[in-house]
Amino acid sequence: MMAMVCLHAAVHAQEKVTLLSNWYAQAEHGGFYQAVAKGIYKKYGMDVTIKMGGPQVNNMQILVAGQADFSMGYDFTVLKGIEQGLPLVTVGTSFQSDLQGMMTHADVPNLGALKDKTILVAGSGQSSWWPWLKAKYGYTDAQSKAYTFNLQPFFADPNIVQQAYPSSELFQAEKTGAKANFFLFAQEGYPPYGTTIITLQKMVATKPDLVKRFVKATAEGWKSYLEDPSAGNALIKKDNKEMGDEQLAYALKKLKELKVVTGGDAAKQGIGIMTDERWKKTYDTMVSTGLLKADVDWHKAYTTQFVKDMHVMP
Repeated sequence: MMAMVCLHAAVHAQEKVTLLSNWYAQAEHGGFYQAVAKGIYKKYGMDVTIKMGGPQVNNMQILVAGQADFSMGYDFTVLKGIEQGLPLVTVGTSFQSDLQGMMTHADVPNLGALKDKTILVAGSGQSSWWPWLKAKYGYTDAQSKAYTFNLQPFFADPNIVQQAYPSSELFQAEKTGAKANFFLFAQEGYPPYGTTIITLQKMVATKPDLVKRFVKATAEGWKSYLEDPSAGNALIKKDNKEMGDEQLAYALKKLKELKVVTGGDAAKQGIGIMTDERWKKTYDTMVSTGLLKADVDWHKAYTTQFVKDMHVMP
């Protein structure tokens, strides 16, 4: 009888897993929080703790130091990490496209119409989308000024355009009554995925079953969040006291409108899918804009083994 009890406990033991987020809790993390709130991770045998990231948190450093099992990430960061010899690997994605884009005043018709504009770019943009945008449209560094995450310059000067996320800066602009346009870089060919799932190559080699369960449960979390986000949102607000219902609802509306979770390859192959073709495009973009050395083994930056047969259909 004792042996039976022990065996039963072992079967139901929850493996402790730590996930590091890439910013303060928000709707862009909804699938992860939903998978905790709805017991989806538990269903797959995991007790998941989400540690909140932020501007002072170096995710890759924490991951490499073994202080987290998974991190939300970004293709450019991982490819750059591979170049620097870090043992990182992307095992799945939340979004089929990056959410980065440009917010302009209402008179700007498209991304190609910024020749006479002042463009506000943050430090992170200088090493990601800005070289791509310059190359695509012939813009120059002379046009760019630092974006300090303060929207007042945009409101004050009709000649300023600035980097933005649809769920953040655009929401703030609308709240003030400013008429603004938003252009998603991905719709103009900017190739990286958004809010990816990163781990260490050692984890993939030694605990592939855990990785597979985590990626699958997260994809199911995203599907659930898009259907009814209330459980995930309650946890998001618990972690991030600044996050309100109105912004969460606005952000979810934008995620659905832009089809970042369910569109692209995900529409036919399922939520979380990644392809070799897309990773090659991101590698090519980084090399052509001088952000990555051409001899980097870009195949090390990701594996499709956990997503290719997952089929969590939207």
